[in-house]
Amino acid sequence: MKVLTQSQVNFYNEKGYILVDNVLSKEEIKELSDVTDTFVEKSRSVTENNEDFVLEPEYTAENPKLRRLKSPEHQHKVYKNALTNKNILDIVEDLIGPNIRSHGSKLNMKAPGGGSSVEWHTDWGFYPHTNDDILEVGIPLDDMEIENGCLHAIPGSHKWNEISHHENGLFIGAVSDDSFNIEDAEPFILKSGSISLHHVRALHGSAPNVSNRPRRLLLQNYSAADAFPIGTPVDWVKWEDSMIRGSSTNKPRMEKIQLYWPEPRPEGVGSIFELQDKKKKSIYKK
Repeated sequence: MKVLTQSQVNFYNEKGYILVDNVLSKEEIKELSDVTDTFVEKSRSVTENNEDFVLEPEYTAENPKLRRLKSPEHQHKVYKNALTNKNILDIVEDLIGPNIRSHGSKLNMKAPGGGSSVEWHTDWGFYPHTNDDILEVGIPLDDMEIENGCLHAIPGSHKWNEISHHENGLFIGAVSDDSFNIEDAEPFILKSGSISLHHVRALHGSAPNVSNRPRRLLLQNYSAADAFPIGTPVDWVKWEDSMIRGSSTNKPRMEKIQLYWPEPRPEGVGSIFELQDKKKKSIYKK
């Protein structure tokens, strides 16, 4: 049984994103928020980026500002439950079909008064596949508005040819500022409990948090079961474990879609934030 109306599906297909209200309960959001607070406290003993945390440049133990909690679904069951939430999967199914893989999650945080921006990029730029029935679900743990750094996307950009995320021959995980007109961007203004879904090829970014409120956004990645990564060997046991709904397949669906190879990368750089920090000119940092 479909959850989205045909007009909502048409909106996603045309714009490359959709916002859906009241998907998670207040209790579910509170549980996610409370657990997230415990991880922020845990991070006080950390002094540099590690396998769990990405820190803001001004991070201190006294003021533990985090950029990201990595792979939270492996760190606490509440995040795993969110990744397999039936209400979310029903909506995802309406957009990419009944056979769904999960490719994990991350929790991006923007602390009050300056939580970092994310430069403009497409997710496709980081992980091209044999087809683009792939999307990201955003679950705001706090009301997400322009002032606290909500996501923005360029409507219809998922239909464009892929834009290079390279600068001076190196992959930096961001497009040049003359690749698009930021005036065309549309904000993802959402109440906690609602979700966003954006296409893997949708061009998106977010400004710093200039408010006195946090902006914590849990991002969950899903693909059709027949979308296989290009250039990345598949560990079949783990690949089968990534199925969370429907039937698996060993037959990739191939589509003719333009891409840029996300290499070579600067030495010693890991996260998207470290990559984007290599960008010489930022639309957000004057």
